[in-house]
Amino acid sequence: MTCLLFAHRDFPYFVPKLRAAFPQLDLVTAVDLPGAEDKLAGAEIIVAVDHSFNDARLAAATKLRWIQTMTTGTDALERSRALRQDIVVTTMRGIHGPQMSEMAFLFMLNLARRFPQMLDNQRAHRWQRWDQVRLAGKTVLIVGSGLVAAALAPRCKAFGMTVLGVSRTPRALDSFDRVEAYDRVKELATQADFLILIAPYSKVTHHLVDAELLAAMKPTAFVLNLARGSLCDEAALLDALKTKRIAGAGLDVFNTEPLPAEHPFWDMDNVLMTPHCSGSSDDNLALQWPIIEGNLRCFLDGRVGDMINRVTL
Repeated sequence: MTCLLFAHRDFPYFVPKLRAAFPQLDLVTAVDLPGAEDKLAGAEIIVAVDHSFNDARLAAATKLRWIQTMTTGTDALERSRALRQDIVVTTMRGIHGPQMSEMAFLFMLNLARRFPQMLDNQRAHRWQRWDQVRLAGKTVLIVGSGLVAAALAPRCKAFGMTVLGVSRTPRALDSFDRVEAYDRVKELATQADFLILIAPYSKVTHHLVDAELLAAMKPTAFVLNLARGSLCDEAALLDALKTKRIAGAGLDVFNTEPLPAEHPFWDMDNVLMTPHCSGSSDDNLALQWPIIEGNLRCFLDGRVGDMINRVTL
């Protein structure tokens, strides 16, 4: 029997489905990969989040042939020296566009209209008015050109925004007014009212938002990071926020997670934070199941070439 280790907190949702559809599997479960280290040696398939993999765990999984990540990013696997070339890696790419787009708008609307201050005023029974900032007519710079960007851009256009993009492969894209290469990002940042990071982590995107880029932005502009904390030089961002070099930031991801309680971001009135949940939704599990099921059928049938969301690391 093929041994599948499902090491994820949501395994109770998937186990009945897996047992019904694939009775030939030897199914082993755990809430996470660190809690399943004694089960790695026999696993031929592992379903887990990318960041739970490390060299030691991959080295221990001597029979491993396929990893299905429960995430889109593969940062940890890319960094690993223990990932064998014969191991197939597939991801959850393609399910996060709507919810991440909505988080981007949550940040944009709340920051632009100073909605947290409105809530404070409501709690204090304080009547205070100020001119409201519209998204209509503003320029958004989307860093990344994948499926999340494809979902976000038309929503921005529906709000009457100009949409600029940065991509590894500059090309005409639907709902984008202009797409340039990464080496033009600072030039485009000068035009942006909102800079939204949704690109994967790489050597190219490491600290893409640095002191130089922040200095080029408008003082009325906002930075939104929905990708990885390491796309921002957090020290430079913190300085730009403290000195009001930019107007504010919406941050869902950080270099250290959970964010330490003593970090200054917690207490800044021009920062909105969420706990790395922009890709989450109330129907994530239902969206993930078809990917797992389809890929598992292909794998067990020996049709590895038909598996979706395969990545080369």
